[in-house]
Amino acid sequence: MRPVLLLLSEVQKLLFTDRSAIRQLIKTVPQPVYCRSCPHLRQLEQSVDPAIIKILYIGILKNEDKPAVELCAERDLSSYPRFTRTSVGEFMSLFCKTVAERTRPGQRQDAEEQSYTFHAYARSKGVAGIIITNQEYPALVAHQLLSKILDEFLSRYPRSAYASSNAECPFPQLKEYIVKYQDPHAADSIMKIQKELDETKIVLHKTIESVLERGEKIDSLVAKSDGLSAQSKMFYTQAKKQNSCCTVM
Repeated sequence: MRPVLLLLSEVQKLLFTDRSAIRQLIKTVPQPVYCRSCPHLRQLEQSVDPAIIKILYIGILKNEDKPAVELCAERDLSSYPRFTRTSVGEFMSLFCKTVAERTRPGQRQDAEEQSYTFHAYARSKGVAGIIITNQEYPALVAHQLLSKILDEFLSRYPRSAYASSNAECPFPQLKEYIVKYQDPHAADSIMKIQKELDETKIVLHKTIESVLERGEKIDSLVAKSDGLSAQSKMFYTQAKKQNSCCTVM
């Protein structure tokens, strides 16, 4: 049988791919599934389960200046293999800061990246809310939830509480919301109250890179980021070079 190369770039894509996509990838690989020298891919197969998480991240960031600062956030990384979760969390924070920095006060925008969407809404008080969902999650629901979260956060924290500090602002409601609103229908009550939002007001970007200013590249953001570990940067660099991860017979 002709050898099949599973490039590391395919594994990198799994950073923003849920388990249903991982399952499809595994099905395409001939038997025997993995070479014995690649424990990461064996672990990947063992980690797959039927659960599909629709909301992966909810956060509020201070975005008046660069770099943006994550004031509070909740993540659900249970749909990812354990060995990727640290890197996934770091890349989520990096991309959320990138989008928040480029979202003007009053602006709503969505940036798609592989199978997920970054929903962003900035307020005039120097903060922006970011929600990461899969692309099936309704954009209007995500943005109504952003409005609710920012309203509650700003009613709790005056601008003076975060304007001159990079300290975290505890907001325990996020832990509840990331569970409750996995089901978009749970937001029906929000939709009835906040009817003013028009989907045409949401600016759509097809990639994270299209949000960047002219001349900016994801590669340079990754290289300069203080929020990425050396391991995550190495993983990204190797994926870009498309080194082979293993050979499947």
